Amino acid sequence: MQLVIVESPAKAKTIEKYLGRDFKVLASYGHVRDLPPKDGSVDPDDGFSMEWQLYPDKAKRLKDIQDAAKQADRLILATDPDREGEAISWHVQELLRQKKALPQKVDRVTFNAITKQAVTDAMAHPRGLDDDLIDAYRARRALDYLVGFTLSPVLWRKLPGAKSAGRVQSVALRLVVEREREIEAFVAQQYWSITGQFEMDGTPFKARLARWRGDKIERLTITNEADARAAEADVKAGHFTVDSVETKPLTRNPPPPFTTSTLQQEAARKLGFSASHTMRVAQDLYEDGAITYMRTDGVQMDGSAISAARRAIADRYDGGYVPDQPRQYQTKAKNAQEAHEAIRPTDFGKDKVGGGDHARLYDLIWKRALASQMASARLERTSVDLSDGTGKTMLRATGQVIKFPGFLALYDEGRDDSSEDDDARLLPAMAKGDAPAKTGVEVEAHETQPPPRYSEASLVKKMEELGIGRPSTYASILQVLKDRAYVRVEKNRFLPEESGRLLTAFLERFFGRYVEYDFTAGLEEELDDVSGGRAQWQAVLERFWRDFKPRTGEVMEQKPSEITAALDEFLGPYLFPDKGDGSDPRVCPNCGTGRLALRGGKFGPFIACSNYPECRFTRKFAQPGGSDGADTGPETLGTDPESGLEVTKRSGRFGPYIQLGDGKEAKRSSIPKDIPGEDFDLDYALRLLSLPRDVGMHPETGKPIVAGLGRYGPYLLHDGKYAKLTGTAEIFDIGMNAAVARIADAANGGGRGRAKAEPLKTFGPHPTSGGEMKLMAGRFGPYVTDGTTNATLPKTVEPEALTVEEAVALIDARAAKGPAKGKKKAPAKKAAAKKPAAKKAPAKKKTAE
Repeated sequence: MQLVIVESPAKAKTIEKYLGRDFKVLASYGHVRDLPPKDGSVDPDDGFSMEWQLYPDKAKRLKDIQDAAKQADRLILATDPDREGEAISWHVQELLRQKKALPQKVDRVTFNAITKQAVTDAMAHPRGLDDDLIDAYRARRALDYLVGFTLSPVLWRKLPGAKSAGRVQSVALRLVVEREREIEAFVAQQYWSITGQFEMDGTPFKARLARWRGDKIERLTITNEADARAAEADVKAGHFTVDSVETKPLTRNPPPPFTTSTLQQEAARKLGFSASHTMRVAQDLYEDGAITYMRTDGVQMDGSAISAARRAIADRYDGGYVPDQPRQYQTKAKNAQEAHEAIRPTDFGKDKVGGGDHARLYDLIWKRALASQMASARLERTSVDLSDGTGKTMLRATGQVIKFPGFLALYDEGRDDSSEDDDARLLPAMAKGDAPAKTGVEVEAHETQPPPRYSEASLVKKMEELGIGRPSTYASILQVLKDRAYVRVEKNRFLPEESGRLLTAFLERFFGRYVEYDFTAGLEEELDDVSGGRAQWQAVLERFWRDFKPRTGEVMEQKPSEITAALDEFLGPYLFPDKGDGSDPRVCPNCGTGRLALRGGKFGPFIACSNYPECRFTRKFAQPGGSDGADTGPETLGTDPESGLEVTKRSGRFGPYIQLGDGKEAKRSSIPKDIPGEDFDLDYALRLLSLPRDVGMHPETGKPIVAGLGRYGPYLLHDGKYAKLTGTAEIFDIGMNAAVARIADAANGGGRGRAKAEPLKTFGPHPTSGGEMKLMAGRFGPYVTDGTTNATLPKTVEPEALTVEEAVALIDARAAKGPAKGKKKAPAKKAAAKKPAAKKAPAKKKTAE
């Protein structure tokens, strides 16, 4: 028996169909072990030796692999064809060696697509594990561990509110923060445009002012309304004729097939997908054999694939759309490794696969790959100059015409932040001396715009251009920034949170070298040299560690107050910008005598007055120079008539709240977001402070029902069980009948799940078993059943599009594999003489994750 190891069960099922009975295919379910998250997992003093730990949830998977390996004559490691895939194979091999279960013959095979041809070809050409790729994996894993576990404790102790920092994550965050600084520092400049409106042979067109009073007009030439109106008058008074017509042929070549990063960029632009969602959907398409491997920075396609693409183009269009020679591409990305093909369909004859997001992403991949082998588009760009006869005032009209669409007939690459292009306008036919009719003049005021915030597409593009990180890691890096709340996403654009701004400032001030773009890109090059066998991995780590470790020690020795003072100075221009009137930007706007400075608090940084506690002026860290949102201290709402204590409105870490009296024992309540500010007064504050409210006794149980406001919003509580309320107002308004119904609803799962599940679709009787075929919604996804056999739908099959024939084929294929293996019943234990209980060994402490 030959044992084949892959990562995912979906991949295992597909491959098992292509191999004979002598093969058994098992999935590792990704990585099986990693460095435990504790000190000492990497030992720089012992050649960067590493202590690996098996993932607890992978113990059963490994036991299955171990049992099968003991029965196997040959182990075939068939994980993904990249560094991570090589590492998974290495981990499996090492664990089997430790368990003395490693077969005598071990081979490594790789394939770029899960098709029968690709898999069988790979099996016929095995190799050994690639030590260089494994060393590169170990170097990257050790490096990320050393940075994270050395730098993060510094952050926790010196920078309240910071959660973590990573080698590439921190540099990506710096890009977002620096773009925000550029936007804030941007000073808009007003300019004016003058456009003449004309008509020739019934076709309207526009021409912009290109020369005025004999001077060339650029975008920012006319900066005031007086000049704009004077230019408008000259254009209105002028009689314009065509002075010259210039026509230039243009050629546009198709873009190369997708790499990991360009797929993420285009899916973000055209489909609105996040990078992580794009990779999940692409993974499904790959595992179902629809596309080639999706983690790659290569732009070339296999020769047979190019031939297939050219045939598909010829079948779809006429011969003019197929170029004379196949197109060859080379990547322009920094640090690219072209060991793999670009992302392409495995079958160019299939223009549709699956449904939903899978179908949309496949369509994008198919079109891009096919277009990459199509003929160039031929265009014609026309420029027409209109002169008033004196030569002092001249207007220019531009436009272009597509003479032959070529690849544009199928695909046009998206652009970030694209605006209307004058060249795309159509112009009527004109010749020198023609006098088109002038129908009007437009004068418009404009303002220069700051650089746009990064979208996922533009941030991925920038990281790739700088050589920061690897394309396969971009999705996880961006997700970490969001999960750590260092950034937020608004209208598909990244905005830095105040915690992200402060972390970036801290790293720039104290670890500047390690967040430099060139340094990070240079380190990537060194790691790539390890992959290519050009560098030794411990030597790369030693060079980094030799400078990094002492620097973290120096920062750790500084007092938090010294860190805050250094950041106050470093961030001074941002936090306290020059007002332009000669006044001191640090003077407190509340008391007029104190000076503002950065302070570190339990819940993060803030700006405060030096005259505290006499002056309680504070401002959030992320409000540079402004007083909006400033907290001048507690706002008195009034006095509680029962206790006589003062009721105040305050601001805290989690937002506004109210407080009754002073001191640690003072009663407090958060102010829910659904209470309009204009409605919030002393009466409403007292109502919130009176919570929880007793609704009454439950008529059946006789136990109390309580309405209150909790961490997750308004609720009802009865007999230790909760039911959600729709809003804050309902806490005070809900009566007994509605409360009892709401509690009963919650006890029944919100009215869901108790009734027998209804089929999503029915197909009639199965031709063999006779059982009614139904499409059902299961816990782990939709499945089709005939009452006896359940068959899960592949991820690339849209449930609504499932046909009768497909349902029969899925059920028959599942039935052919035999019944699912159930748990074996443990044999009954024989009665035995009672023995004294053995002393139980102390439980091992779990390592914190």
